Amino acid sequence: MPIKLLEDLPGVGPATAEKLREAGFSSVEAIAVASPGELVAAAEVGEATASKIIAGAREVADVGGFETGDRILERRRMVGKINTGSKNLNELLGGGMETQSIMELYGEFGSGKTQVAHQMAVNVQLPSEMGGLHGSVIIIDTENTFRPERIAQMVKGLPPGPDGQERDPADFLKNISVARAFNSNHQILLAEKAMEMAEKAKDSDYPVRLIIVDSVTAHFRAEYVGRGTLANRQQKLNKHLHDLMRFGDLNNALILVTNQVMSKPDTFFGDPTKPVGGHVLGHTSTFRIYLRKSKGEKRIARLVDSPNLPDGEAVFSVTTEGLKD
Repeated sequence: MPIKLLEDLPGVGPATAEKLREAGFSSVEAIAVASPGELVAAAEVGEATASKIIAGAREVADVGGFETGDRILERRRMVGKINTGSKNLNELLGGGMETQSIMELYGEFGSGKTQVAHQMAVNVQLPSEMGGLHGSVIIIDTENTFRPERIAQMVKGLPPGPDGQERDPADFLKNISVARAFNSNHQILLAEKAMEMAEKAKDSDYPVRLIIVDSVTAHFRAEYVGRGTLANRQQKLNKHLHDLMRFGDLNNALILVTNQVMSKPDTFFGDPTKPVGGHVLGHTSTFRIYLRKSKGEKRIARLVDSPNLPDGEAVFSVTTEGLKD
């Protein structure tokens, strides 16, 4: 019989289980992908006990061992793709934005990062035949950019529902949970809280299939100023991104993060803008998209990095009704 309760794991009594749950480790899977250090801090157990608990959880959850390529291919079939609303952008991304990955959008202000994030918050809720995943959304808003009115406009731009009626924005807004992050520590805490929320929603009609962090670097950039603080900043950002990646794997969700850019005035050739966050963000993101403005409503998306897709560009428009070709 599969173990579902934390208390059934080796070395976990009622008191330890309670401490683990309070720290956000509410499922066996969450413990299976944790590090001993995290459990030591969360449950006040020794390093050896923490390792034993994790080993027990990995055995039960069947994670952390070697697998053959055909089994990984089978698991990859679980990956969902979310329609962006633009055929050109979908083609660039191999059919849409995929779950179990970190999708990073970077570009200057006004390049459309937040617009794409709003559109994905709408589209993920649609049924699979319309390119959605029938899922709900968690948004960590660091720059106060979430606008329910924008969601309503995008919902009005969707084709009518199965009954031929116009879709109701209130139905979509109900499935979007937004939290404003006031500093980097609060942002990290909200990512942990999101894990608990997703666990509760797992068996609901709309499980969490998308988490948006807009923007992932703003607070880190504002709080850690000067070269002396760089190592500390990158370490914290790295842990935050790995927490998000773990969220995506456990919930078969897409992690959509927006990122700011900085200008390199000493660049003589090519584009002088580059993304903030350095190699830590570059290596952790599964897909990196550089967005830039073109004429009027047009935006250009360039796929800069992907594990399986060729580099390329797509042109799309940001209209009142949402993303279009």
